[in-house]
Amino acid sequence: MNPAGTPTALPREQTDLPADVAATPAPNLPVFEAPFALRMADPDGTDPDMLEEWMARPHLLESWEQDWDAARRRENLRTQLAGTYSRPCILSLDFAVIGQPEKGMVDVAYIEFYRAAKDEIGKLYDADPGDVGVHIATAETAVMGKGIMTAWFSLVPAAVFAANPDCRRMMGDPDHRNKAIERTLDKASWQRIGEYDVRPDRRIFLYAVPRTPADLPVPASPRI
Repeated sequence: MNPAGTPTALPREQTDLPADVAATPAPNLPVFEAPFALRMADPDGTDPDMLEEWMARPHLLESWEQDWDAARRRENLRTQLAGTYSRPCILSLDFAVIGQPEKGMVDVAYIEFYRAAKDEIGKLYDADPGDVGVHIATAETAVMGKGIMTAWFSLVPAAVFAANPDCRRMMGDPDHRNKAIERTLDKASWQRIGEYDVRPDRRIFLYAVPRTPADLPVPASPRI
């Protein structure tokens, strides 16, 4: 097991960590009221097959670059659940809010809540061991452009802070090409910290929501 807590390191997971960061447990899942619902992804059910189809959709291919088959996704989910770096989730929405009550609750997005200090973004600011980051892949295009995901992102920080008393900041790191999620975070009042080349092939915008004004991250100099 690597120092970050997973049997084998995930692609973004850092392994050369201070002891206090390495010892930090996985983030607790936040709880959301209707019309949203969040559950842990199930590697032994149908989620890997659903995610195989989702990640092959054109609008996710470019920003996520994870057009994996179900077997690889199943292995990835199991690795996340076995460790302390991240927790893979499925977000659902009651389609009554978009005028389709007959559909009930529909799975709409893949979410990862992760420990930012164990991630590559932990080097971009004064990361605290308890900080929690979020990745999102909104698969259901029917919910886009309606303010629904902006409403969800507005709820995320308070829900994460309630579930994780050790969390000082919520962090986001969308790919610079993902203009939709940038607009969503801006509208949801997340604060843009900077723009960074985290790898030769990956540029991101770093966002944050501090628990208190004193918890606003101190960024490294943007490397662009």
